[in-house]
Amino acid sequence: MTSLGMTTVTLESLAIEFFRQSEGKWHSQRRYYTLNKDVEPQEVESIIEVEYLTQDAPELIELAQLHQLDSKDVLVCGTKISWTSNYTGTIRKPSTGSTVFGIAGNKLYRDRGFATSSPVVATFTFTNPQTLGLKTESNNSVFLEEIKLVGENYRTRQTIISRAGQEIMIGQYLEKRQ
Repeated sequence: MTSLGMTTVTLESLAIEFFRQSEGKWHSQRRYYTLNKDVEPQEVESIIEVEYLTQDAPELIELAQLHQLDSKDVLVCGTKISWTSNYTGTIRKPSTGSTVFGIAGNKLYRDRGFATSSPVVATFTFTNPQTLGLKTESNNSVFLEEIKLVGENYRTRQTIISRAGQEIMIGQYLEKRQ
């Protein structure tokens, strides 16, 4: 807990407000850079729908069961994110999908990971109320993510992927609310 003036702020309360502010439809432009290889950056455009989920949402109850959480580890809120992505400059089929996030304490539970369809758990922090940091360890890789709200209509995101202590990829995103 952090005390700001007379108000006590918890990680969970910061996450609730962050997720509420993120709700809506976003146009995302992404660029992935593969490090230590002579590979052209990969560009992706997506339409992302972010839906805020309250504690009693069926998706969060299912997520808690998926992670075999004890009833004391109640997911206080979450989001459901759906997307349609198109890769630019390459011949690839558009991809669509969705994922569910839920939070309890300093943990962010997901029904699937960045590079896996298996459930994953990240730890989260806030450097300020508009900047969410995530650290996920999965399949011998570490994913460091930062999502920053910029005013009411923009978000920036950055993902750094490491394997065996070596950074292998950086993803950078600019998202505009539609």
